[in-house]
Amino acid sequence: MTSIRDLVSESLAVGETFCLALEERDGDLVAPHPNAGSPMDLLVREGLELLPEQPPKGSVEVEVVGRVVDGRLVGRVVGLECDPTSVESNGGAEEADDEAGTG
Repeated sequence: MTSIRDLVSESLAVGETFCLALEERDGDLVAPHPNAGSPMDLLVREGLELLPEQPPKGSVEVEVVGRVVDGRLVGRVVGLECDPTSVESNGGAEEADDEAGTG
């Protein structure tokens, strides 16, 4: 049986990793949520020590964490180099293939 928690986690892409361009807003690093069905943007609060500069000049690999701060879903920087066409974990790669028309 599918729970409401499972449905919410799926639409928010909790646990999935995305290649995102971050921008600074009011002292925070943020990015629009890559899942159009998500009602919240991302607030990148974890893994900032990996960044050589804030905001980074290019896209970085960000994992969606299952917490909300200031009305935004928390993200964690997990890598500095990424492929903007790839998505990892929980079937996300299939979504990227579908968007690219290859899946």
